[in-house]
Amino acid sequence: MAREEGRKWMVIGATVVSLLVALFILSSCSKETQIGGTKDKVLTQDERMDWWREARFGMFIHWGPYAVPAGTYKGERVGGTGEWIMNNGKIPVEEYEKFAGQFDPIGFRADEWVRLARNAGMKYIVITSKHHDGFCLWDSRVTEWDIMDATPFKRDILKELAEACKKHGVKLCFYHSIMDWHHPDAQAPFYPNYNDGSKSNPNFDRYVDTYLKLQLAELLTNYGPIGVLWFDGEWIRDWTEPKGKDLYAYVRSLQPSILVNNRVGKGRKGMEGLSASDEYAGDFGTPEQQVPPEGLPGVDWETCMTMNDTWGYKSYDDNWKSVEELIRTLADVASKGGNFLLNVGPMPEGLIPPASEERLKAMGEWMAVNGESIHGATASIIGRPDWGRCTVRGNKLYLHVFNWPADGTLEVPMAKAEVEKAYLLADKKRTNLPVTAGGETVTVSLASQAPDPVDSVVVLVLKTNE
Repeated sequence: MAREEGRKWMVIGATVVSLLVALFILSSCSKETQIGGTKDKVLTQDERMDWWREARFGMFIHWGPYAVPAGTYKGERVGGTGEWIMNNGKIPVEEYEKFAGQFDPIGFRADEWVRLARNAGMKYIVITSKHHDGFCLWDSRVTEWDIMDATPFKRDILKELAEACKKHGVKLCFYHSIMDWHHPDAQAPFYPNYNDGSKSNPNFDRYVDTYLKLQLAELLTNYGPIGVLWFDGEWIRDWTEPKGKDLYAYVRSLQPSILVNNRVGKGRKGMEGLSASDEYAGDFGTPEQQVPPEGLPGVDWETCMTMNDTWGYKSYDDNWKSVEELIRTLADVASKGGNFLLNVGPMPEGLIPPASEERLKAMGEWMAVNGESIHGATASIIGRPDWGRCTVRGNKLYLHVFNWPADGTLEVPMAKAEVEKAYLLADKKRTNLPVTAGGETVTVSLASQAPDPVDSVVVLVLKTNE
């Protein structure tokens, strides 16, 4: 397939201009539709961020041919995460392409995936339209290295997900890799280390202009309004901040209200994920596998995290985080004003791993009771108390009590607070809890047993001047 790809590019080169024109004509329709038919309205930054800040919780999905080897190549377990097996296993392009021929996820049901996310309290889904291996989960017109041409499945995954997301009111978002281990004008010639940061491809600009941008145009004109373009792979030598700013502008020219993460440019500070300064492109920071220890007032950020140790499916990775850890991490992230993007790595047959599904269902049960304390919440105004975390919505403080006080006395560090009432969020009757306010502390009297051993939420309603 790699040799055929090269010949195909000679043909594609002659049709690039006409394709770009067609795509931009389509995009003008998309722009009008995606902002509610008001083509001339320009959204402010806060208006663009509004749905995302309200959501607070999303599903990350890493899926592609790498699910087939599931972390094993030639009988040996390959180190690192599952989606990096092409690089870490030093697999030649021609050999890796064979996995696509075995990628036939007949168990995939877009509706089931989206319902699982929605029922878990997740408001958006970010799926790998293209990971570093270059494989496309949609029917791309500029390559045969996609779900329709390279696999026996021959169904457009993204189209089916777009329809299911629209049906269930979940925002569809795309992860898209800037680097590409399969394309001859990108990292493919760097084999056996596709991720070699010391090398440069003289044809990289051609890859950007006649491949990367064309595929992004497809994604932003054929699948309806897209919430986020979540870029990755920006650390390669050939990518620069000016290229990032250009790509940011290009994406927003197609869908003006779309959000773009800070990995579109070169500004993020490693796995900490936050932008070095406002001079860099991107709408929000992307901490990976970690939560910033302190709150970040005025900064939009999203922690992405795995449930075990891998993003893409590995059959033998059983190091699962507990439900308790995941729920408390969600509360921790929200208490610092961030979003939580929790990953699933579907199996090659198209099923979510049972361990992932079990955890999402348990989180959904907790969110069904306590979602009000997460969706639309802002950062704590009382820091990080020893007993748990705090989120805020308007004049309500949501006290996430991880460590239930043995004597039933919850002390909240708030000076001169005027409290209207307090109640357990799980209590449908909103029964008043006794409150004493004085000095530097508000004291809430609780029952001896926690209603939820993981995270019981006490609502503290403050008096307003209205």
